[in-house]
Amino acid sequence: MKFKPVAFVINIAITLGVSALGSWATIQSVKTWYRTINKPSFNPPDWLFGPVWTTLYVLIGIAAYLVWVRRDKIIHFPRTVAIYLIQLILNLAWSFIFFYLHEIGFALAEIILLLIIIAINGLVFYKINKWAGLIFIPYFLWVSFATILTYNIFMLN
Repeated sequence: MKFKPVAFVINIAITLGVSALGSWATIQSVKTWYRTINKPSFNPPDWLFGPVWTTLYVLIGIAAYLVWVRRDKIIHFPRTVAIYLIQLILNLAWSFIFFYLHEIGFALAEIILLLIIIAINGLVFYKINKWAGLIFIPYFLWVSFATILTYNIFMLN
């Protein structure tokens, strides 16, 4: 498979664009509302979230690229794209629900759905390209942690 640099950059740019939108919803609340709510003892420091999410979004973009370059061989490519886009939209929605709307309970329900879609997306990608699917494992693990964190914040508030 020949490397396609433009497609590679576009796939990463899409995910980083979603990241930027999520950051917009998050940034003001981290400085204000988020500091006032009760959080569990295992809540990571605020500075950790940016680098972790940036790394994950780049990995998600790489996974999407690995699938995109095989699009001509994928019978259900539109379905694959739909699952991928749903996953990105749910990821973005969580930031708005939790940080912008301050709806912790709704964010908890939404992140559980996100976790399910991430698992489905990872499995679908794995069937197309093993590395694309495996790249979703750190994302799934981090969102699993975020789900536990969201649950505990919900219970504490």
